[in-house]
Amino acid sequence: MQHLKFLISPIQRACYSCRNLHYSSSRLSSHQQNRLEDVGPMASLLKSRSVICFQGPDTFKFLQGLLTNDIQQFCEPITEKTATTPGPNLPSVSYPPIYAAMLTPQGRFLYDFFLYRPSRPEENLDRTGSGPGSTCEGPFKLFADVDASILDEIVECFKKYRLRMNVEIENMSEQLSCWQRFGAGLSEKSASMEEPEAAAVGWGGGVDRAGVESSKRNSSGWRWHKDPRLEILGFRGIFPADTTPPLVEADKETDELNYLLWRVEKGVAEGSTEIPKGEAIPLEYNLAGLNAISFDKGCYVGQELIARTHHRGVIRKRLVPLHFFDNNGKEVEQEVAPGSEVVDASSNKKIGSVNTALGCRGLGPLRLEEALKESSRLNIKGQDDVKVVVHKPEWWPAEWSA
Repeated sequence: MQHLKFLISPIQRACYSCRNLHYSSSRLSSHQQNRLEDVGPMASLLKSRSVICFQGPDTFKFLQGLLTNDIQQFCEPITEKTATTPGPNLPSVSYPPIYAAMLTPQGRFLYDFFLYRPSRPEENLDRTGSGPGSTCEGPFKLFADVDASILDEIVECFKKYRLRMNVEIENMSEQLSCWQRFGAGLSEKSASMEEPEAAAVGWGGGVDRAGVESSKRNSSGWRWHKDPRLEILGFRGIFPADTTPPLVEADKETDELNYLLWRVEKGVAEGSTEIPKGEAIPLEYNLAGLNAISFDKGCYVGQELIARTHHRGVIRKRLVPLHFFDNNGKEVEQEVAPGSEVVDASSNKKIGSVNTALGCRGLGPLRLEEALKESSRLNIKGQDDVKVVVHKPEWWPAEWSA
């Protein structure tokens, strides 16, 4: 396979504004975008993300009162269903990661997190397929994959909330890096069939599940996990910064912009730039459908607005994937800037805006009544020659577009 950096050339780089994501020098042709769907599993080093570590006796209590998801999942007894399979040289088990967000007291989005609880040797499955009971008492450590562009701000925010709790918060960006594996067909394969070369036992042998599991880990136990948001997004993990993760071959590593394009086409925003910090309403950015919100846990900062909106059951606006064309039906590239308004051409009424733009693709929160109506004709305000086509993601629950 040709080296995957052909999809995004080295000179195509991302530049961030304070509120919206804009790729000023990036030009993706429709040919390049189509090839992204045809290429098999890819891996990207996520330079847009960094890692911080929480540890101390009060870690669980501290984060449980701040984040939208229920991290009690990290405290449940380990079973074969909740733990990843131990490998022959790595007997310890590990929990799947949790996706969560932190909100303002008014219920607006601030930051998103991928939380990882590292495995410990003493947490082994016994012969019955069970492990220790609740393990949130005493020393507790979690790693969080966070937005790198505001890393210092995130750390300082947590320190303000810490008060007298016994929690240490450490920047681990020099020691650990974030990675994503994604691409056509990756999520459609079962764990046992994903890497048959690594799993086969002998010539023509069957699939060794322990071998598959070991192939996803490095010697220190860092491993790939299914993306906690959606299966179609692939696998995510944090790994030592001075190493290449397992299953990443030289000709399969690609620029992070390809991962961004993959997410944009699926209608998934990530980070405090694509999900406007201090402004975005989490349910409008589909965080409930991305497994970031628990409606059963106790109180957390900003919970009141989320609960009230959820129980009313009416979300009039949602983040959707956008596709830009000219009057002749040809894709237009780099002609739409973040912040552009999307209007109904017949009434010139604003129905939303573009907050992320990459080539001829974009993301934006739009009013569903107008955006999903077959008869609607949408365009960019002030650019009547740029038409907007809305795609409803396949992963959406049916009731979202009823």
